[in-house]
Amino acid sequence: MGLPVVTIIGRPNVGKSSLLNALAGEMISIVDPTAGVTRDRVSTFIGRNEKFFELIDTGGYGIVDSDRLSDHIEGQILQAIASADLVLFVVDIREGITPLDAKIAELLRKHDLNVQGVANKADSGRMFSAAGEFVRLGFGEFLCVSAQNNLNKAVLLDRIFERLEPLLVPGAPPEPIMKIAIVGKRNAGKSSIVNAIAGSERVIVSEVPGTTRDAVDVRIEKDGKTLVVIDTAGVRKKGKMANDIEFYSNVRATKSVKRADVVWFLIDATEPVSQPDKVLARLIADEYKTCIIVVNKWDLAKDVAATGDYEEYLTKMLPSLKYAPISFTTATVGKNVQSTLDLSAELFKQATTEIGTGRLNKAFEIIRSERSGVRR
Repeated sequence: MGLPVVTIIGRPNVGKSSLLNALAGEMISIVDPTAGVTRDRVSTFIGRNEKFFELIDTGGYGIVDSDRLSDHIEGQILQAIASADLVLFVVDIREGITPLDAKIAELLRKHDLNVQGVANKADSGRMFSAAGEFVRLGFGEFLCVSAQNNLNKAVLLDRIFERLEPLLVPGAPPEPIMKIAIVGKRNAGKSSIVNAIAGSERVIVSEVPGTTRDAVDVRIEKDGKTLVVIDTAGVRKKGKMANDIEFYSNVRATKSVKRADVVWFLIDATEPVSQPDKVLARLIADEYKTCIIVVNKWDLAKDVAATGDYEEYLTKMLPSLKYAPISFTTATVGKNVQSTLDLSAELFKQATTEIGTGRLNKAFEIIRSERSGVRR
């Protein structure tokens, strides 16, 4: 049996991501005043007394997204609701009930869900009386909290654990055997790769550049083992970052490289290697990361160049990653994704194998003798 799932839902800018970060005690999800920052489902695990649940942040319901992703975002929300054992319905206490709050309440009643109302942004006790009107939404008394100030955070956690008690069993979530970061420039197909590995639409895929904004950890069960695949925002030149969100997305993508066991560096086969590609390649090499160069969209380029010629091209353009094997994939149909996953497991095993001092000294002796032979 899997861990109980708690899903946070609400309209844009009521503080859902701030609430997830507050409950987790660390920054899991990007927070910004701009509506629509969260698009994909972002999750983390929270435990107490060796009992855990999964907490999921979702995009703002009902947002009119300038990138035409509203339907995709709502699809992700509905998937999160479908798997929820408890829903935290978040509203903004300062604004009262809005038409969109009422629409969300109707959706939750339709699905007959276990709901805990949360009136966020109650930054002082003087505001608590304003929460009374939210009873009209049909979910009883809303708990007043301030995610920003951690006000009533402990009380909310108590409520969550009480509601989930029949479902909670001792035991932490299994540790992943491997973390794979999927990195590359915009529209290289990173999210398509993640979905191909997961076997479902776990993250949003769109033709719109910059669809993914945060680094999203996706836990996947394969052959009875757990691995984490990290979907990241597309890396851009610093001069082309349009706003703070893109800056934070870039920072989170580079941090994902540092915390990964294996990096899949995606190259779009239909585009020439760019300066951001070269910068990212140097970062991977500087971090001494196990890496696979994944040439995606190969179905669109295979008639233009042979794999051998393209490998030579990459070696020339990305000299810092000469050590990295190259895989040719088509993520949209899952071609060569499993074989790349198998290669990742083998490389990770090699990278974590401990070599005894005796064998290491012997290898150094061989290298020294070969070098001295060359000099003579």
